[in-house]
Amino acid sequence: MTSGDYQELYRAAFTFPAIDNHTHPLLSASHKDDFAFEGLISEAQGPALTNDAIRTLACFRATRQLSTLLGCANDWESVKETRSSLDYMELCKLCLQSTSIQCFLLDDGLDSEGLCEDVKWHDQFSSSPSKQIVRIEIVAQNILKEHIQNHMPVSINTASSLLSVFSTAFDNALTEAAQDPFVAGFKSIACYRTGLDIFPSSAPLEDIEEALMLAMTRYGQSGKLRLADKHFNDYLVRITMVIAGKYQKPVQFHTGLGDSDIALARSSPAHLQPLVSAFPDTPVVLLHASYPFTREAGYLASVYRNVYLDFGEVFPFVSKEGQRNVVRQVLELCPTNKMLWSTDGHWWPETYYLGTLQAREVLYEVLAESVRHEEITEQQAVGIVRRALFENSNSLYNLGLDPVARLSEKGAEE
Repeated sequence: MTSGDYQELYRAAFTFPAIDNHTHPLLSASHKDDFAFEGLISEAQGPALTNDAIRTLACFRATRQLSTLLGCANDWESVKETRSSLDYMELCKLCLQSTSIQCFLLDDGLDSEGLCEDVKWHDQFSSSPSKQIVRIEIVAQNILKEHIQNHMPVSINTASSLLSVFSTAFDNALTEAAQDPFVAGFKSIACYRTGLDIFPSSAPLEDIEEALMLAMTRYGQSGKLRLADKHFNDYLVRITMVIAGKYQKPVQFHTGLGDSDIALARSSPAHLQPLVSAFPDTPVVLLHASYPFTREAGYLASVYRNVYLDFGEVFPFVSKEGQRNVVRQVLELCPTNKMLWSTDGHWWPETYYLGTLQAREVLYEVLAESVRHEEITEQQAVGIVRRALFENSNSLYNLGLDPVARLSEKGAEE
């Protein structure tokens, strides 16, 4: 890809530093091969991942870009073999040092088994310290695990007692996190567990206790604790919204794009409208472009002052034309001061590389098209790039950073 007639826009798109407002830690070297590498380009599982996902346009493009980076043949197996032959730290450096990501905001709740590096480990690849995004369901599970044994066997009385103890501990934990400068914000995966149709007002106490009883019963039967009961999960979100609003910490919501565990019909951000309306002082971030519900997300960002739209994860999960359409749909309604970029990087360093390279390419192409059609000026396009990649996240998460990193143009696609 060349700069064409818009050299200033090109420089901004490919060299301006970025804040990755939603990502996850990398696997440690001893666990680098614990998951199928095909998870780089899809959240499918089983044969749908290993047999089908590698035959998508998204994978073909990722294969070509990674083969160029690694200096190997342009086929998936060659990419896998070559990356496996490299020293893991050298692979991490190769993938991350060319991204110009200045600051990582890391949701470390994806790793419940100690397979990943910690948040601060990632500082070696950025010029500004990393921050933590606290996943509220993990906080809740850890508190329950600490107290649940003392409230067995399961009954309405033991559930009521556990709920009382839990509520105090959960409120204290979130308040402490909200006051911690290391914590940039919160995240909920209610979308995965019970859907985004979250009740904004308090449910009857007995409904929450009964939902907790179900979780306690499953724990007694399996020894595993999974919060998958609507009244209890909604209760967690409401507590979070109150505390986050008080301390002005954004709350990120997984929306749209995910694995087969998601009920697609309940993953549209449109379901969150009553919640964001009920908590106007709490900043809400709709993650993953809400794909395939991007227009619904853009609508919410356009009419609610507290709603922001992240356009990550579609890089590299969606084809390039699909990515262009996503960015176009974001720009249809979403104010450009409310666009946030992320890689949704996870497990493998290549997710950071592709998530950055592809986003920069597509952002440039879509905005250059708008300039060419005389919809905006080149200077306005440059401003959009800077806001989307850096300034909006810097302001929303109160990071107080000055842009310092740079990326050479050699990362651009030919």
